Amino acid sequence: MMRDANPHTLAPQDQAHGLRRLFASSRVRFIPVVSNPHVMGGGVLLEGLCAAFAELGLHTLVVDAGETAPQPSELASVDLGACIERLSKDVSYLAARGLPMRYINANGSAAQFLEVVTDAAPQADVVLLHASAAELARVVALREVRPVLLADTDSQSVTHAYAGMKWLANRAGLMVYSLLMACSPQLRLSDRIAEQMSNCADGFLGAVLRDWACLDPKTPPTAPISAEIRHLARELLMAAPPGAALEASVNASPLRPPVRPSNTRLAAARASLAATL
Repeated sequence: MMRDANPHTLAPQDQAHGLRRLFASSRVRFIPVVSNPHVMGGGVLLEGLCAAFAELGLHTLVVDAGETAPQPSELASVDLGACIERLSKDVSYLAARGLPMRYINANGSAAQFLEVVTDAAPQADVVLLHASAAELARVVALREVRPVLLADTDSQSVTHAYAGMKWLANRAGLMVYSLLMACSPQLRLSDRIAEQMSNCADGFLGAVLRDWACLDPKTPPTAPISAEIRHLARELLMAAPPGAALEASVNASPLRPPVRPSNTRLAAARASLAATL
């Protein structure tokens, strides 16, 4: 006959598990990346950030929940760690389209997804959460994080990036952003786009575009990391204190929908951005 398990025997294992979770949450940094289906070479931009983090000795998990990302494995609801693909010693990948929304709580928040990812990837120092603005708003509302906007020189991509900033500022209370553009750093148009987006962020949203960088999608993977990508990566790490995004995630809830801005102000913002292209 099997004897009942001794609760005192199990206690040290439970405590050890709790300590492992505490340590993991205290060091991992979450960096939201707003997906943009209009950007050509968006994957190269994510690879550039991963390379910059790897240069600092950090392991990055890319959680790809963007509109064009692969569907998660059927095992995701049972063993998320088994669904993580190790791409190199510095980068892991999780196909996660629609996955954050499976963790919605009664308050409409999916912040618990951050804890689940941390448990599933104890090797990760940085988690790049690549998802739409609507999903990110439910996961990282009011957190100490700086979202990264993606764009290129196409007008649709720029409009989409600004719309993502507007959504996150209004719905999630996130007011500081970085911009990463898929184009040559020597292209003058990139500076005009970034400056105009910065002006629109300040004038229409009260938000700040803190910095921006360019990465040419045609750059060979073996090419040295540019100084501006290095700078952007370090700024993002400094803006995301280890473990900060995980605090109070169980009781978190996104902000209530704000009063919609007037059509005149929205049209003015779009026209202002379009004028740069």
